[in-house]
Amino acid sequence: MVKRLFVILAAALVLFPGCRPSGKVPEREKKEISVQLYSLRSIIGDQYGKVLKDLADMGFTSVEAAGYADGKFYGRTPEEFKSDLEAVGMKALSSHVNHPLDEEDFASGDFSDKLAWWDACIAGHKAAGMKYLVTPWMGSQANLKNLQLYCDYFNAIGRKCSEAGIKYGYHNHAYEFEKVEDQVMYDYMLQHTDPACVFFQMDVYWAVIGNASPVDYFERYPGRFRLLHIKDEKEIGQSGMVGFDAIFRNAGKAGLEGFIVEVERYSYDDVERSVKESIDYLLDAPFVKASYPD
Repeated sequence: MVKRLFVILAAALVLFPGCRPSGKVPEREKKEISVQLYSLRSIIGDQYGKVLKDLADMGFTSVEAAGYADGKFYGRTPEEFKSDLEAVGMKALSSHVNHPLDEEDFASGDFSDKLAWWDACIAGHKAAGMKYLVTPWMGSQANLKNLQLYCDYFNAIGRKCSEAGIKYGYHNHAYEFEKVEDQVMYDYMLQHTDPACVFFQMDVYWAVIGNASPVDYFERYPGRFRLLHIKDEKEIGQSGMVGFDAIFRNAGKAGLEGFIVEVERYSYDDVERSVKESIDYLLDAPFVKASYPD
């Protein structure tokens, strides 16, 4: 009886080959996804080469640096950094760099001495092949006068970047959604920076923590958000706090050209596991397109 059943099953597999178990998992659709290297800050110093290779194997196609210092990225020249990424099949998309104003600048209203620093910085990022340069922190401002000086400063940096063929932006945390002299800082910045010179890299998690709706901002300031930081409390999709579906479905209003995964807190001791779970969520998400814009 058993032998007869085996013969019948074998015949069925011949007649209907689609029923034959292949054992092969369908490949995921490739998507353009970048990763903020700050996510791997605890290990990249000692495991630089391995980390880059592991990120490429996870499916990341580019990186956003957070380690520019003394003209180098993670101790590598811009040209070496570019080559290191290309060797594993990735590229340098963007970089977080800061050169903040100080009390003397606020007192004088003159930041011209700060601007000279950006010349070498921009040249280095250009040599690394980056398309975007982002200021990641400004700090809460005491008054609108200081905030306006920062807006003027960002416009000036943006013009320098534009002349070099690089786009310049600002990355938020939660404090930008607080008020200064009855003005919401983030809105003031959007209204007092030149859209031709300054874009905004919205960190969607910090926006939600600041009690702001990313989609509402996309609708009120269309086209200003060329890059997004896709982040959650820990691994992406873990908390249920951030409406990633709505965010990605409104990418056209935002003006989205690319997005970056950032993981700041982790559920595991193995930070690479947290990063992999985050990209897996986005690779599997039907609302995330292969690239932006269409």
